[in-house]
Amino acid sequence: SLDHITRNLDGQILAKLEMFNPGNSKKDRIALQIINDAEESSELLQGQTVVELTSGNTGTALAMICSQRNYPFVAVMSKGNSVERVLMMEHLGAEVVLVEQKPGGVLGNVTGEDLQLVEEVTETITKKRQAFRVDQFNRKGNFLAHYLHTAPELWSQSSGRIDGFCDFVGSGGTYAGISQFLKEKNTQIKCFVIEPKGAAVLSGQKITESSHPIQGGGYCMTNLPLLRNIPIDGYLEVSGQQARTFVHELAVKEGIFAGFSSGANLAGALELLKGPCRGGTVAIIVADSGLKYLSTDLWN
Repeated sequence: SLDHITRNLDGQILAKLEMFNPGNSKKDRIALQIINDAEESSELLQGQTVVELTSGNTGTALAMICSQRNYPFVAVMSKGNSVERVLMMEHLGAEVVLVEQKPGGVLGNVTGEDLQLVEEVTETITKKRQAFRVDQFNRKGNFLAHYLHTAPELWSQSSGRIDGFCDFVGSGGTYAGISQFLKEKNTQIKCFVIEPKGAAVLSGQKITESSHPIQGGGYCMTNLPLLRNIPIDGYLEVSGQQARTFVHELAVKEGIFAGFSSGANLAGALELLKGPCRGGTVAIIVADSGLKYLSTDLWN
């Protein structure tokens, strides 16, 4: 419970700290789920190469799992992402392929256009090596990891006292899995999608600023398969500066050293406590560790 941050507010915020997973992020869950599912279905064969595009967290999780299970792993990532993630993946045994950003791209600001360039390289490598593509934006394991595990843990740890939930969307798996579970428990729980200000395409807004510093999401993608038929009660917009501000708040007031999207999630939760969830309890995910952003402007 973020009691210091909510001290003068009507309501409370519960933060689930996913940076304590072995790879320091929530993506450990989906990597394990997808690899387990693929092994059980024999889609992934012994010794086969595994390939995935990543902003770094999914790649780190896959690097750990593939090293343990003797699968060669290739992580494909935009050069716009933080260098700490490259080093982590390499030291965990991954081959990391870095893709140039679009002309004029800004280091630390990975756009949907940058991600498309990464996707093209990922597909080429997958075909060339006859690899297993993790495909986190489409595989049901991304949803299931959070529906079967993260959400039940959150429900149990909160004793079912949740009135609202909000999440910054990348692939959509975290939001989809958790919100679906919460709605099945209580249809009155309000679930909100968080997008970057100026790039809120899921809520139908025009793109005015596709370049933003909140790594791991906000790619201006309107087609997110994992969000199909998933209940959404509303949309929240958070600026890069707001995300920075509330990451610092987490660190200084709560002793939680987190990354960009966690600041966005906190900003969204505070907005809910001032409006539709006033007086209630809002749950958020602290997605990863601030240690993965030391080279970025998050801490400068």
